[in-house]
Amino acid sequence: MPEVALLLSVALGLALAAGAWILLSRTGIVAAESRDASTGRASIASVATRAEASLADIAARIDQVRRGQVEASELADPLPVAQAEVAELVDDARSIRAPAGLDRIRNEIVAELERAGRALDMVEHGRTIMLAARLRGRELEAQTAVKRGYLNLLHAREAIVRHAARAAAWQSPTEARRDARRAR
Repeated sequence: MPEVALLLSVALGLALAAGAWILLSRTGIVAAESRDASTGRASIASVATRAEASLADIAARIDQVRRGQVEASELADPLPVAQAEVAELVDDARSIRAPAGLDRIRNEIVAELERAGRALDMVEHGRTIMLAARLRGRELEAQTAVKRGYLNLLHAREAIVRHAARAAAWQSPTEARRDARRAR
């Protein structure tokens, strides 16, 4: 009889150890998923904040040129800087390791940053024409290029802000289940 009690206590100990191992491994998976979601959201927020600030600054300068408040030559220095910043932001956004679900938002932000880069290229095209327009009579084409670039830049900036807000509100499946249980 003592052997049966010993076997039962060993079996019970093994069952408890197995249960604890399963619980701890699942807890580790949940913690890693939450950490990845949090890191992804923070990385997207960082890129979006930098993009919003950079695009707001250059958009204000382009608007001044568009309205004729300053000469097109005033964009000679800030425009290439903005183009380089946008290219860097595209690289930074592409390098974000986002969990499934959040990766779609990251890709949409990358697409909008690329759109902003094309918009800046269009502004540069218009600026170049403006500088030479007196000689060739292409003022309307130059103004149109600058305006189109400016509007595309604004739309890209607005979309980045929207995507960043979606990313901030995004929840991993584990977080969504947790919140659903709390709401009951």
